[in-house]
Amino acid sequence: MWKLRSDLCFLVYQHTKVHRRPHIRKPEQTVVFYLLASSGRLCYKSHNPVTESLLCPIGQETPQSTSMKTLLLVVLLGCLAAVFAAPAAKVRWCVKSDQELRKCTDLAAAAPEFSCVKKESTLECIIAIKASEADAITVDGGDVYTAGLNNYDLHPILAEDYGETSDTCYYAVAVVKKGTNFGIRDLGGKKSCHTGLGKSAGWNIPIGTLISMNVIQWNGIEDKPVEEAVSTFFQASCAPGATRGSKLCELCKGDCSRSQREPYYDYSGAFQCLADDAGEVAFVKHLTVPDSEKSKYELLCLDNSRAPIDSYKTCHLARVPAHAVITRKDPALAELIRNSLSGVQNFNLFSSEAYAPAKDLMFKDSAQRLVPVPPNTDSFLYLGADYVSIIHSLRKEQSTGSESSSIRWCAVGHAETAKCDTWSINSVTDDTASVECQNAPTVEDCFKKIMRKEADAVAVDGGQVYTAGKCGLVPAMVEQYQQELCGSSPDTASSYYAVAVVKKSSGVTWANLAGKKSCHTGVGRTAGWNIPMGHIYAQTKDCNFANFFSSGCAPGAEANSPFCRECKGSGKAVGDEAKCKASAEEQYYGYAGAFRCLVEGAGDVAFIKHSIVSENSDGNGPDWARGVNSDDYQLICPGKDPVPVGGFASCHLAVVPAHAVVTRPDVRDKVVRILQDQQTKFGASGSDPTFRMFQSANGKNLLFKDSTKCLQEVSQGKSYEQFLGPEYINAMSSLRQCSDTASDLEKSCTFHTCQQP
Repeated sequence: MWKLRSDLCFLVYQHTKVHRRPHIRKPEQTVVFYLLASSGRLCYKSHNPVTESLLCPIGQETPQSTSMKTLLLVVLLGCLAAVFAAPAAKVRWCVKSDQELRKCTDLAAAAPEFSCVKKESTLECIIAIKASEADAITVDGGDVYTAGLNNYDLHPILAEDYGETSDTCYYAVAVVKKGTNFGIRDLGGKKSCHTGLGKSAGWNIPIGTLISMNVIQWNGIEDKPVEEAVSTFFQASCAPGATRGSKLCELCKGDCSRSQREPYYDYSGAFQCLADDAGEVAFVKHLTVPDSEKSKYELLCLDNSRAPIDSYKTCHLARVPAHAVITRKDPALAELIRNSLSGVQNFNLFSSEAYAPAKDLMFKDSAQRLVPVPPNTDSFLYLGADYVSIIHSLRKEQSTGSESSSIRWCAVGHAETAKCDTWSINSVTDDTASVECQNAPTVEDCFKKIMRKEADAVAVDGGQVYTAGKCGLVPAMVEQYQQELCGSSPDTASSYYAVAVVKKSSGVTWANLAGKKSCHTGVGRTAGWNIPMGHIYAQTKDCNFANFFSSGCAPGAEANSPFCRECKGSGKAVGDEAKCKASAEEQYYGYAGAFRCLVEGAGDVAFIKHSIVSENSDGNGPDWARGVNSDDYQLICPGKDPVPVGGFASCHLAVVPAHAVVTRPDVRDKVVRILQDQQTKFGASGSDPTFRMFQSANGKNLLFKDSTKCLQEVSQGKSYEQFLGPEYINAMSSLRQCSDTASDLEKSCTFHTCQQP
C-alpha cells in the first residue's frame, strides 16, 4: 500500500522468489520503493533475512529485469498520484491559554488549514515548534530573540503591521495616572506593572533604559541578577514570568505566569494593573490605553517630563520591531503558513472581542495586517543591533572581544584568510596581536558578523558601503591610490572612474550593447553592477536585466541566473562550488576577474575600474594577463564613440568613491587608531618589510586593493550617504526602484521603519 511522509512517498512490495527447482524456496523478499519529494528521484531498497541492499538512486544501479523496470514506472505514477491526492498539511498553531484555544478552534472551524496545539507558555511553544510538534506562534521581540538562539533556531516570517502611525514597529512607553506628579527619574520606590519578564515593551526596553540612564543601579550579573536589582529599585511589581513569591510577583492577581492565567499579563493586563491602582506605572506599547481612558493617563518622557497619551511619537522609551510569527527554517512550511493566513476569510484574526475580557489572543488586537519578512531574516536582523544590544546588556552576553586591545578583521574566502593570518602573526607585540582574524564566505556575511560584534571591520567597495550603511555600519577609513595625497586631509580621499571595456575588434558599442554577454565585478558592487545597471535601467525601465544581456558572469547572482552562466569558478573540479560565488575563489570575481572574463571571451563587455586594464596588460599582472595588449581594448559609454582605454576622463559611466573600511560606530575610533599604527609598520612604505598590507602574494586585491598607497581617516561623524555623495546616493535610489537589486541583507536591515537612522 502507498504511504506518505512530508519528504518522500514509498511503496512496500513483497514477493517470494521461487527457484527454478520447485522444492527450493528462496527467503521472502521485501522491496521498498521511494519517490523523494525533494529531488524527484526514484529509489529502492530490498530487505531479506540474508542481505539488505543500499538505497539506490535510479540511474546508478537500477534493477535490470523488465518486470522490475515496469514496476518502477508504476511506482512513479502511483506515488505522484498519491502525492497530488494527499490532503494539504495543516498549520498547527501553538496557543498558551484556554481563551486562545477557543479562538484558535474557531479559526480552525472557519479555515480547515489550521489546527491547534496548547502549551503552558511561550517557551514551551518555542520548544514544540523546534520539535515539529507545532508550527507557528506570534511572539514579541524578546521572544523572537529567544527563539532565534542556537538551541531553537526559529526565525520570523511575518510581522504585525499596526497601521500608518507605526507600521511594523511600535513605541514602548511608560504610562502613569494624571496627577501623580513624578517623572521617569523618580520611579525608585514606586510600584510597577510589566507585560512580562523578558518581553520588549514591558521589560527589556524599560529596564534597559533605566539602567543605561543610571536610574537603576546595577553593576552586572557578577554582582547580582538584574531581577534582584529591579526588585530593590521598585517597591513592588507584577512581572509575569518572574519567580513566584518574589517581589516581582507581589502585585500580580493570579499565578504570575506569562499566560492569560495571570490577569495582569501582557499589554492589557499591565494596563489593568495600573488602572486597578495595584501599580503606579505600566510599561506597555503606545496603542494600549483605550481611547475612552486616554484623558486620565499620561506618558513619562526621557527628559523627566510628561506628555499626553497620544504624544508617543515624541515621548517614548524606544521604537521596537513588531510582534512576529515565528517558525522553523523551512521555506515550504513558511510558504504554507503565509498562504494559509492570507487565505483566511469570514474570521477576524485581529479581534479578541468574542473572548472578552481576554485581549490580544494569537495576534495583537491593534494589528491591521501581516507583512512578509524578507527572506533569510534571522532574529538578529529582525530586531536590529540596538535592540539586541539591550538584551545582551540585561543578560550580560556582550562579547568580551569589545574590551580587547585588538581589532578583528573579517576575511572573505581562503586566500584572504591566509593573508589575514599572516598579518595577524606579524601584528603581535608583547605577546598580543593587534589584528585578529575572522572569516566569512561573503562580504555580507562579514557585515552580519560585524553587526553581531563577532568581527570589527572589513574593507569594501562603494556599493557595499551603501548596504553596510543601511545596516548601521559606518565608513572609518578610505583607500588612497595616490601617494602624494597620503599626508593630506581626509577630504582628498580617492575616487575612481567606473568604465565599460570591450575588445576593439568586437565592434561592440554602447548603442548595440543589448543582447551581448557581460562581465561584472559582482552583484551589488559599484563599478561592476550598480553604476552600469543604473544606466541600463534608465534606458529600459526594465528591472529584469536578463532581458538586456543574453548571459554573463556577475558573482553573487543566483546559481540558476543567466549572470552565472559564464562564470569560471575555481577551475579545480567539476561541479565547482566556487562558481559564481562572490569571493576570490571565483576567478572572474572582482575588477581583475571581470576583465579576465572579457579577455578569455566569456563576455563581450567588462564593467570595471579605469586602472584595471593597464594593471593587467602590457607585461603587468598575473599569468593569465601575459600577452594581453592594452591597445586591443577600448572604452564605451552612452552617447559617444569608443575611445582608447586611457580616455576614461572623457568616457566613463561615473566617478565613484574609493573603497572604504566599514565598522560599528562603537569601535570606530579603535579601528582607526589600530589601522593607522598598522600601516605605519606594514603600509606601502612601512617600517617593517616582513608584511605588506597592500600587496597580495596568492591572489589579487586581498583584504585591500593592491593599488592602495595608504588608508586615510574618514572624518568623524561622516555618514555613509555623505561619504558616497549625492550623485551616488541618487543612482542607488534610482536602482532600488528595482526591488531585486537590494540584497536579502539590505532588505532585512531596512524592513522596519524603526531601523532607519
